[in-house]
Amino acid sequence: MKKSRVSAAALAAMAALVLSGCSAGGGETASESTTIKVAYQKFGAFIQVDNHMKAMKEAFEAENEGLTVELVPIEAQENDYATKLALMNQSSATAPDVMYEDTFRVQSDSDAGYLAPLDEYTDGWSDWGNFYDNAKRAGLGSDGLTYGIPMGTDTRAIWYNKDLFAQAGLEVPFAPNTWEDLLDAATTIKAELPDVIPLNVYSGKAQGEAASMQGFEMLLYGTADSLYDADSQKWITGSDGFVDSLGFIEDLYQGDLGPTPEQALDKNVGNLVSGEWLPQGKLAMGVDGSWLSGTWLEAGTAPWPEWNDVMGQAAMPTQTGGAPGATSMSGGWTLAMGSGAQNKDAAWDFIALALNKDNSQSYDVAASQIAVRSDVSEDANYQAANPTFGFFSEIVEFTHFRPATSDYAQISSAITVAMESVMTGQQSPEEAAAAYDEAVIGIVGEDGTTSVK
Repeated sequence: MKKSRVSAAALAAMAALVLSGCSAGGGETASESTTIKVAYQKFGAFIQVDNHMKAMKEAFEAENEGLTVELVPIEAQENDYATKLALMNQSSATAPDVMYEDTFRVQSDSDAGYLAPLDEYTDGWSDWGNFYDNAKRAGLGSDGLTYGIPMGTDTRAIWYNKDLFAQAGLEVPFAPNTWEDLLDAATTIKAELPDVIPLNVYSGKAQGEAASMQGFEMLLYGTADSLYDADSQKWITGSDGFVDSLGFIEDLYQGDLGPTPEQALDKNVGNLVSGEWLPQGKLAMGVDGSWLSGTWLEAGTAPWPEWNDVMGQAAMPTQTGGAPGATSMSGGWTLAMGSGAQNKDAAWDFIALALNKDNSQSYDVAASQIAVRSDVSEDANYQAANPTFGFFSEIVEFTHFRPATSDYAQISSAITVAMESVMTGQQSPEEAAAAYDEAVIGIVGEDGTTSVK
């Protein structure tokens, strides 16, 4: 992604949604379906996509007489959302025409035949040239065709409560250089503020990708190792970095420096972090995403006018402070078209409307997303909309992305199993890593792995 330089100005009022659409497909609809079914996730404090889709429904129907948008909000945590969406896609009676699709599932879902390629539309869409190239790549299937149009991306870092740090006698701004620095700060908070949870790192099967990507991979990619060897296209086993990352989880949870395992395994813990623990001063630090402040904006589910005065951000350090000194993980979501859509031109027109410049910008601001369009990231209103956009855009330079393979979802699940067994004290990091290695071989076969030992 081209790095955007955004200001750290205070929250500014955004212009109202510009509801003009861009129709690339055109096409007559008289003999085609007149209803477009749009499926997306709505869960807890995460209402920004729901708000966006409601606005797009109104705009689209106003522009397209005789066409109706049927919204299908799926109220489920991320893994459950993916399961329910997959079930919908297995029947032509329930399959959506447009769906909210995680970038890491684009390959597996396109391989499964759920998604329609969009290249015939993007080839004639003047807006497509404004999307960053790596954002476009995130929507590619294994066949090299485009199946998803990106809505925004994100980075991850440490959010910390400056007031609690001051009370504990810790230096602000917080700038940890190593994992040890992070755990030392958590230990100090535990000693000085015993009623405060020192540090949250999502972990366990209930958290799905929040645990595997936002928790574990934020650690692993700060070591000398990674999950996947892109050159050989094989999954890595026998990794010291994997064991060390599980060791951090053990230190955190078995050392009483994080939430209790019971709290961590609650599917609603993400909502508790954003809606209660941080605003109410119950949590000192959390490894979390660039979107977090969207919950605290005036239009969010837990408005917190003082959030920018109280909360600070620090880059996640590498394990021992080695180059590049910090690490992050990035993901993102797309809008995709269902392969069984009865009126593909109308489905495309809805996607193009929802992700034109003005509507992309409105969504990115509301959801605290890092823009994937150059004309949005360079817009002065976007730059001024959130004081954290500058920080989170700057760490794009050392961010990492999940392996874009169709078997990643199963690998991710195996990671959460290893994390949970360590956080609950059922296995040592070495035992859990060995069990993970066996699980990976079971998923991809011996030939699909490479050992670093």
